[in-house]
Amino acid sequence: MFAYPGQEEMLRDIEREVAYTRHEIGRDAFAPRVMAAMAAVPREEFVPESGRHRAFANGPLPIGHGQTISQPYIVALMTDLLAPRRQDSVLEIGTGSGYQAAVLAQLVRQVHSVEIIAALATAAGQRLGRLGYDNVSVRHADGYHGWPEHAPYDGIIVTAAAPRVPPPLVEQLKPGARLVIPVGLPGSVQELQVVEKHADGAIATRNILLVAFVPLTRAPAGSVQG
Repeated sequence: MFAYPGQEEMLRDIEREVAYTRHEIGRDAFAPRVMAAMAAVPREEFVPESGRHRAFANGPLPIGHGQTISQPYIVALMTDLLAPRRQDSVLEIGTGSGYQAAVLAQLVRQVHSVEIIAALATAAGQRLGRLGYDNVSVRHADGYHGWPEHAPYDGIIVTAAAPRVPPPLVEQLKPGARLVIPVGLPGSVQELQVVEKHADGAIATRNILLVAFVPLTRAPAGSVQG
């Protein structure tokens, strides 16, 4: 059933983490289609060769340029909180290795992903293409500004911590859509938040869980698109 060594144990680790944090996250299990997506993506393809023996461990791993691939539980949690639907077009801020985008690609119609580090954007785009994720587009840009050309989105995921929720991302949400984002400064308490835009445009925010993410990097003026 599992094509990659460690996948089954990874899924069990996610289930154990859900049981441990169920009071904080407000759920006893993740949606079956989210877990199926986690099982389907070859995580070992998204980590450097030197770290492949730890690809399915339930922890973050370095991917170069001071960035990490998030632990499987956090990827599954953020995906589940987004509540993606098959017809959705979603935005990801912080492509990194492309792993979160690949998970989302199993669940939605289109993923638009923005990465500020040019080398990571190029490598992730090539990797996703090689693995057949043809419903993912990657852009090298400052993710703070989102990707307005394809807005509004049915959901947005941010995979790096911002000091506060970027207003452009809220603006690019459809009414009824969700933004999942870690908020806080490096070295301080960060909260994983769900920001919902109601049909009337009102915004509601829920704190879900304490987390630790790399910071959302901003670009010097004029250095990248967006």
